[in-house]
Amino acid sequence: MLRLYGKIFKTGSLTERVSPLPKTISDTVMKDEAVKQAGHRLKTIVDKRFRGSLAIREVDAGSCNACELEIHALNNVYYNIERFGVHFVASPRHADILMVTGPVSRHMEAALRRTYDATPAPKWVIAVGDCGACGGEFGVSYASCGAVANVIPVDLAIPGCPPAPLALIQGLLSLCGRL
Repeated sequence: MLRLYGKIFKTGSLTERVSPLPKTISDTVMKDEAVKQAGHRLKTIVDKRFRGSLAIREVDAGSCNACELEIHALNNVYYNIERFGVHFVASPRHADILMVTGPVSRHMEAALRRTYDATPAPKWVIAVGDCGACGGEFGVSYASCGAVANVIPVDLAIPGCPPAPLALIQGLLSLCGRL
């Protein structure tokens, strides 16, 4: 037991330092304003092109769940993406957009294709995170198909490991703006 404690004391702390809190309230206010501006532009496009409601089906194709946490943050009280007309649905049959995270594992390949086929046309696919966009560290192997684009057609890739909720909103905005 003493040997273990000695090793811990020799090694020291290996975790990253905590970033300091914003020095001023203006940093937080600027982020709030960026979310509001991007959200209101998204709301305008959703109202015009999707008759007020954009439905998204999120699919985890084999990720580490970091991207899912950021996607789920879109529904919390801070981002509240539903106020902009964007809703997450439980069935691909109700979805306009598929948001796919992670490198596609071989076990999820057929399920992802079935989900894509079940989504009514017109449909769009967003690959979320570095793993979804290019396969990330996993790439193509015996257990992984790599990027989402290797399995189904992708309309937009949002890079990041994981991408922040604001980046996800801006990605939705850029996709909806192109349509």
